[in-house]
Amino acid sequence: MRPSERGHKMLSFPAARVILLLAWIYPSDSLYFHIGETEKKCFIEEIPDETMVIGKYRTQLWDKQTGSFLPSTPGLGMHVEIKDPDTKIILSRQYGSDGRFTFTSHTPGEHQICLHSNSTKMALFAGGKLRVHLDIQVGEHTNNYPEIAAKDKLTELQLRVRQLLDQVEQIQKEQNYQRYREERFRMTSESTNQRVLWWSIAQTVILIVTGIWQMKHLKSFFEAKKLV
Repeated sequence: MRPSERGHKMLSFPAARVILLLAWIYPSDSLYFHIGETEKKCFIEEIPDETMVIGKYRTQLWDKQTGSFLPSTPGLGMHVEIKDPDTKIILSRQYGSDGRFTFTSHTPGEHQICLHSNSTKMALFAGGKLRVHLDIQVGEHTNNYPEIAAKDKLTELQLRVRQLLDQVEQIQKEQNYQRYREERFRMTSESTNQRVLWWSIAQTVILIVTGIWQMKHLKSFFEAKKLV
């Protein structure tokens, strides 16, 4: 994503901004975490619509004898469940100790990715810890460009152009998603402002009605005491 230039010539500010944006949008998120026998871990990914996501994971089981994590046996596996921003389940599937899952978002927003162990052999787990290495790739990072180049017989220049086109397309999706978020935020702000306005009007009406009632009550009191 960084064009090579001879010498020490500095990039112009707009070009630098584009390069930083290309490097920032949708990197590959790789991490690991620990879970217990029935524990469930969930992650939130903000994804534009019509964007492919690929997740890869592998598991390691804690071994008390060696005091380290070892590759899991086939009896241990993971259950993957993915929900869209409307909490609709778009993927729910059982995998082995190592697995790969793929889905395409159809609604922009926060997608929930949950994993939990689905061990069928309790003796293997024995209340120990399971380490899960998770790698999530979003957007054009899901493309296997060496495979694409070999399949379509692309030259290095053609492959580079293909990568840039995919990056530009992903930037457009991100911009559309940011506009979508801005529109939702604006609608929420307008709704909140309207509620605050109507609440202020209601408070004013209550104060006026209370004042009129108090004036009438005091007048009746003074008349009863023959003070007026």
